[in-house]
Amino acid sequence: MTIKKPLLIKQPEVGKLIRELRGITGLTQEQFAASLGITSSTGNCWEKGYTKPESLAMQKIQGMLKEMGELGQKVLVKYLSN
Repeated sequence: MTIKKPLLIKQPEVGKLIRELRGITGLTQEQFAASLGITSSTGNCWEKGYTKPESLAMQKIQGMLKEMGELGQKVLVKYLSN
């Protein structure tokens, strides 16, 4: 079993990444939160930059981006390079 290193992106980039990911996928904050198994208020706090996702949540976000293929990769590179 290998443990993957989660994305290391600081705020406010995490909030911007989440907002862009939701925009691309067409998910509402509630739908996005449900897909990660969190409350919508938690997702809202991440998106607004009040708090940052824990490593497990970042791994799930990274998985969503990977499932998107090339577009997800472009978004990921955009925020990792900042």
